[in-house]
Amino acid sequence: MPATDTSVLYESSLHSLPLVGRGKVRDNYAVGSDKLLIVTTDRLSAFDVIMGEPIPDKGRVLNQMALFWFERLADVVPNHLTGIDPVSVVAPDEVDQVRGRSMVVRRLRPILVEAVVRGYVIGSGWKDYQDTGRICGIALPPGLQQAQQLAEPIFTPAAKAELGEHDENISFDDMAARVGADLAGRIRSISLELYRRAAEYARGRGIIIADTKFEFGLDDAGTLHLMDEALTADSSRFWPADSYRPGISPPSFDKQFVRDYLETVPGWNKRAPAPMLPAEVVARTADKYREALRRLTGQEVQR
Repeated sequence: MPATDTSVLYESSLHSLPLVGRGKVRDNYAVGSDKLLIVTTDRLSAFDVIMGEPIPDKGRVLNQMALFWFERLADVVPNHLTGIDPVSVVAPDEVDQVRGRSMVVRRLRPILVEAVVRGYVIGSGWKDYQDTGRICGIALPPGLQQAQQLAEPIFTPAAKAELGEHDENISFDDMAARVGADLAGRIRSISLELYRRAAEYARGRGIIIADTKFEFGLDDAGTLHLMDEALTADSSRFWPADSYRPGISPPSFDKQFVRDYLETVPGWNKRAPAPMLPAEVVARTADKYREALRRLTGQEVQR
């Protein structure tokens, strides 16, 4: 369902590069044998279902935000950026599809475990804690409230699922068994440092990063790289610091309006096909993504 308005892109349709695959949000194309062009579309998924309506500027916001963090945190771990201008690798009639929403990256061997860092008790972690007093096997103090800050951030990996399925929370020991103890340990320490650095910066901009997830890959030499996206409004839970208080689930700078609307749709079982989103929900969601970019980076959307 490609959008007719080139300022909004639901699905890319490049003919100059081979399509490698489409995720929930990103379309990946091969650039030679060792690089990829990642096109961040305006698709949105909620409850692991891709909505039928694009969110204007969402892809540009996510791309711009990821580039901001890759640059800011490059001294912590190498990332997959190549520095190649995406416009230079596509045909002239495809430039509008990639400008401002794409990056050319190294082709890496992905680690099939998501590196999740939690600084607050929320989401699936809150449900886990209520049931067991633990999050992914990590024992926590009794009596914590929903959305309460943890004494220290915790690393809670998740096994990557197939498209449309939920990722599975796993223990660190399980991760170590899957990828090796040394690599698991390095990913854990790097992820915690990335989160601490980002959370400290964001707090100074009036945003709490409640949790986030990172993805890593290895190059041919075995060097670990940060890849995919980093600390975006899709991969993180951003809360406004001025309205945060423990005991309630704070409003977030992402797809909250979509989730809230979908919870009110009678009879929808959170499986495809998704209900149609009203124009007001689409517009308010787009505004939240733009606000997150503005508050975190001080930048407007680059077109």
